[in-house]
Formats: sequence, structure tokens, C-alpha cells
Amino acid sequence: MDFDLRKYLQQNHNQLTWKERIKIIYEIINAIYKIFKENAIHRDLHSGNILYSQFNDYWYISDLGFCGPANKSSKSVYGNLPYIAPEIIAGNEYTFVSEIYSIAMLMWEISSGQPPFIDHEHDYNLAMKIINGMRPKSVPATPLEYKILMKQCWNADPLKRPNIKTLKKQIREIHLSYQNMQNELLQPKINKINGLETNYINNRSSSSGIYKFENLPEPRNATEEEQEGYYSKSYDFTIPDNIDDFDKLNIQNGDIGDISIKVNSKQLSQIFETSQVNLNYYVLDYYKKVAIRQQMKGSMININDENGIHNKPNLHSEEQNKLKIPDG
Repeated sequence: MDFDLRKYLQQNHNQLTWKERIKIIYEIINAIYKIFKENAIHRDLHSGNILYSQFNDYWYISDLGFCGPANKSSKSVYGNLPYIAPEIIAGNEYTFVSEIYSIAMLMWEISSGQPPFIDHEHDYNLAMKIINGMRPKSVPATPLEYKILMKQCWNADPLKRPNIKTLKKQIREIHLSYQNMQNELLQPKINKINGLETNYINNRSSSSGIYKFENLPEPRNATEEEQEGYYSKSYDFTIPDNIDDFDKLNIQNGDIGDISIKVNSKQLSQIFETSQVNLNYYVLDYYKKVAIRQQMKGSMININDENGIHNKPNLHSEEQNKLKIPDG
């Protein structure tokens, strides 16, 4: 096998036509259909486990180590959190329609070119948001029939998701309709998600793990207003490959999510005032393990796990010591 789906999309997404994208998900759904026919469930379906063979020009599903009978029970959840169905996160057993939810996340990833919830830590906060109905924002220019099917597949109510037979039939119809179109008519524009070009800024999205969350509420669908609220909290923020290029980003005298930065030519204490800084747990999660260095008229700002916000050794001040970062 030559690529996994995640790497393939990272390298080729902006050149893929919708005909090619729909072919990918069609072949993935066909493979899932064959697994289901054996009364088995994959249980860890994500783009790192979807492999492409250039020899056959076909997509296959790998990593079947956790694949097992549909009635196999487990006290904990193993998988890649953004792809795990909300009812599984809440502690219910895997079912065939739980896997349909994972397919929906793959459909979104193929449409967008990046893994779902790439800007989130895989933790309790993300689990709660998924439980409460947060889903990735649909990408502009996504075909309507594709979008409708994707949203049906990620419904919080498992009974409202299509079964694999219905899903296979519907995606086959979409696939056939696109096979008769000319490629030049199907070339999508370069995607930008909330202003953020396709970017792989960390390795969180490639890792599966064991999760056990307790006392979670019943999964539900979010209202349109709630979804817009989730989207408005997204951060139009690109971490450059070379951190020294940070100054090239358009983040000057403005907002980064919930962090308001006021630039001053003097000390760090004059850059930040307690009333101007709102560092909440979500923001700290977003920048976890990312060192941000920016020259701001002689002052250096770093945000990381261990120390929160700190300054150069020669810039200590009483005001800076008053800055408090709320606990996570």
C-alpha cells in the first residue's frame, strides 16, 4: 500500500475533483459493507486506517485488530475520538450504525482535506461537544446530495442514520452520476475552512487511544444557533512550519480567539493587563505543546503547557505577576 487517506489528502486534496473524492468514499463504503456482511465491526475507523494502492487504484481498510463481532462488549472505548459515535463516547456498545457515524467523519474529511476537529485536543472537552451535537462545518461547494447524506450519517440518534445497505445504494447513485461528468466541470476551488487553508498542524488526528468517560449526558443534535456558536469559536490561526515566520501572520493588535492582545512598546506588563486577557481552558488546549514566539517591539510571548504565559527574564514586573490563568 502506498498512502493512507490522511496523507493522500494532505498531498493531493486541492487537485482532487469531486468525481475523484466521491470515488474514494464509495470504495470505503463498499469495504465497510463487506465487513458488515461478516457480522463484524471495525471499531477504529479513521483516515489513518484507509490505505490506497496505486497498483489497483483502489482504497482498502486496514488495522483490523479491533475488528470483531457486532455483539462483542467492551468496558472502555478504543479509537480516534473525532471519529467515534457519540453514543459510544457516552458508554453504549458498538453497533453497525455507530460505524456509519465514522463514515460521516470520513466523508467530511474527504470534502475538506483535513481531519475533523483538528484544532481540538482529544479530551473530555471534545467528547462533551460531540455529545452535545457539535459537528464539523460543511465545506463550501460540497454537492448538496453528498452533504445531506453526510449529515444523516452523523445524526446523534443512531436510529436516524441510514443502514449500510441504504448508504451504499445512495453513494453508488451519486458516484454513477459523477462518472458521467467531465473532470474540468468538477474541479473544486481550493478549500478554506473558516478562513484556514488545509493545514496539518499537529499529530493528534493520527492517534487512536483508550477512552473512558463517565456520567455523560445522552447524545443530542445541536440547534443551528448552537452550531453557529461552535463555529464562531473556531480559530482562524495558522501555525507556520518555521516558527520564526510567526510575524508574517496577520495577528497584530487584534484577537486570537479569546485572547485579546494590546501591543505596547514598553514592558510585557504593559502588553498584557488582566482585564484584557481571557485565557480559558479551551484556548490553552488549542495551543498545547505549541511554542509561539513573536517579536512585539522588544517583547517575547510564549504559550505552553508548563508555564502558561511568561516573559523574558529581564522583563519581570508586579503587574505581570498578577496575571492569573484559570485552571483547566
